[in-house]
Amino acid sequence: MSNKYEIRPYASDSDDSGDEVADIDVDKLEPLEAGPGEHKLQYTYCLWFGKKGSHRAAVEYDKSLHLVGRCASVEQWWSLYCHLIKPTSLKPYRRLHLFKSGIKPMWEDPSNSKGGKWVIRLKKSKMDRAWENVCMAMLGEQFLVGSEICGVVLCTQYPEDVLSVWNRTATDTVSTNRIRDTLRRILNLPQSQHIEYKPHGDSLKFVPA
Repeated sequence: MSNKYEIRPYASDSDDSGDEVADIDVDKLEPLEAGPGEHKLQYTYCLWFGKKGSHRAAVEYDKSLHLVGRCASVEQWWSLYCHLIKPTSLKPYRRLHLFKSGIKPMWEDPSNSKGGKWVIRLKKSKMDRAWENVCMAMLGEQFLVGSEICGVVLCTQYPEDVLSVWNRTATDTVSTNRIRDTLRRILNLPQSQHIEYKPHGDSLKFVPA
């Protein structure tokens, strides 16, 4: 990642395994700083791209994640975001993950293992705006739950797409309910819209090591 905002293309959005962008070790990257005059975010964030496979073993899932870029300021985020493919242009079963630096978008990550996620299913026509609004709400600390938020995930499916917000502590009902209420507000969801909370621990029980 040699350019200013560390933008790189998605790993190939094809079904061929031999033409993907070479990966780098995110743990070996130097800390990213906001530039002069930029509006610094409270946290640095990493954007990941992946394809949903048939196996969910931790090692294999880790290999399926590809770092797209990082941002430490509002300006860096918009520079990154403007280069991205819109969710409605992605093929089915692709994933975008925007997570705080140091937290991988995996159930097994120590920051996620005791947490969970709010899951919302939306029509594809609504997902581009919903993804942008939820990312901006997280970057702007609109959820008001301190360090509880870990990241947001978008998964393209058929006929609906899935948007989820991950937090650290599934048993913290005050924070999880506040996240739910904030999601309803920023996405302008009616009370009839179903939102489901899934603790990661429940998923980990059925995943091979």
